[in-house]
Amino acid sequence: MDYETTIEGRNAVMEALRARRPLAKIMLAKGTEPAFSRAIKGSARNAGVPVVEVNRSRLDAMSITANHQGVIALGAPVHCYASAGEILDEMPDRHDPPLFVILDGIQDPHNLGAIIRTCDAVGATGVVIPKRRACGITSAVAKASAGAIEYVPCARVSNLAREVDKLKEQGFWIVGASAKADKTMYEIDLEGPLGIVIGSEGQGISSLLMKKCDFLVRIPTRGRVSSLNASVAAAVVLFEVFRQRQQTCRFS
Repeated sequence: MDYETTIEGRNAVMEALRARRPLAKIMLAKGTEPAFSRAIKGSARNAGVPVVEVNRSRLDAMSITANHQGVIALGAPVHCYASAGEILDEMPDRHDPPLFVILDGIQDPHNLGAIIRTCDAVGATGVVIPKRRACGITSAVAKASAGAIEYVPCARVSNLAREVDKLKEQGFWIVGASAKADKTMYEIDLEGPLGIVIGSEGQGISSLLMKKCDFLVRIPTRGRVSSLNASVAAAVVLFEVFRQRQQTCRFS
């Protein structure tokens, strides 16, 4: 399991409080504007979390992201599930087909955080990331997710290909996003249980994982740049999944 013991930034800390994450205390910069100070103190009081006002220089020294926005929470670690199967076991009964986002070597914490934020927006079941050669759950990721990390379960696995095989055994279709694909995402049925594979920023999807995919889809573009940023590509594909599923709900 991988852990993170600090949460930085206003949105991230407020969402941690709303999600009832166990926190030891919240450190708030002295001189913070009254509106936010009242909001954070009120939420912390309701959650039973003490707030300590400190000099901003102390937060600067503690900060990992260098952009704490005047508030840092200290507390229990972020939990990473061992597998996608564990996430499914922990999930309450739901009517929507499950949707996992499988990230093949995302190394930029801002990209990972942005993808997790999109996963929350579309109601994804969870995110699967590798233990090696990829970014883990850090303060920078939590901040970039704007607090969505509190609501999107994350599995960190030693072997992505093996995890994909397990999902396929459970009836999931695995769809890889690749600029080299013959079909666009609009030509594929994305309504059933899915694992969407997003490749790394530089190399895309590895050849091994590419072979595991049942389908490859591309995002149609008109520009001269060959590919989109990983978090942008993930957002475009995931919202197409969301659109197809919403459309089905309207007509069912």
